[in-house]
Amino acid sequence: MDKLRLRFAKTGRAIYISHLDLMAVMQRAFARADLPLKFSEGFNPHPQISILLPLSVGTASVCELMDFRLREDRDLKTLPERLTAVLPDGIKALEAYESERKSAQLKWLEIEGLFEYDSVRPEADALEAFFRQPELVIERKTKRGFGQTDIRPAIQRIAFTDADEGLRLQARISAQEPTLNPDHLVSALRQLAPELAPDFAKFTRLETYDADGKVYR
Repeated sequence: MDKLRLRFAKTGRAIYISHLDLMAVMQRAFARADLPLKFSEGFNPHPQISILLPLSVGTASVCELMDFRLREDRDLKTLPERLTAVLPDGIKALEAYESERKSAQLKWLEIEGLFEYDSVRPEADALEAFFRQPELVIERKTKRGFGQTDIRPAIQRIAFTDADEGLRLQARISAQEPTLNPDHLVSALRQLAPELAPDFAKFTRLETYDADGKVYR
C-alpha cells in the first residue's frame, strides 16, 4: 500500500523521546502490530517511514503526521487502534488514511504554550505588543553557525491570556520556509526584551494548515 499517512499524538512522558528514538519506536510498533512496512531497494534497504515535521524534545503534539508504506493491504480504519495497543504511553495513533497531499504543502502550525514566571509576571498586552513589532531580528543557530534572522514574517498571529500558572499563548507560526521553532519566541524575548521573558515555557502543537489556512492532512 502506497502513500499512506498516520496522524498521531505525542504527549505526557513521551515528549522526551527524541526523533531518532521515536522512529525506532514506530518501526517496532508496526512490526508488533503485524503491519509490515515496505523497504527501499538497493544496497542498504530501510523502512519507508518518515515524519513530516520532526518534533523538538520536550514539545507535545496532538497533530503529528507520518508517511509510510506497507507491503500488504491492511484495514486503515483499525490500524490506529492496533498501533496504539503496542505503542508506549503518551503516543497514540489517531487516524490512518491514503495521502494525496505533498509534504511541501504544509505551511502553518497552530500552537499553544504556557509561559511561567518565578517572580513578576508581565501583562499579556506587553507581550502582544512586543510580537506585533514589524521586525524581530534574533541570533539563532544555523547549519553554518550562528546568524541573524527576522522571525516576524513566520508569525501569522499570536495572542496571550492570563492563566493561573502564568501566561497562555495561542499562535499560528510557519512550519516550513521558513521554519519557526516555538522556542525561538522565547529566544526573541530573552534577547530583545529580557524583562518580558519567562523563566520556563512549554508548547503543544494543535493543528496543521496549508498556505490557504485549510486544515492539512
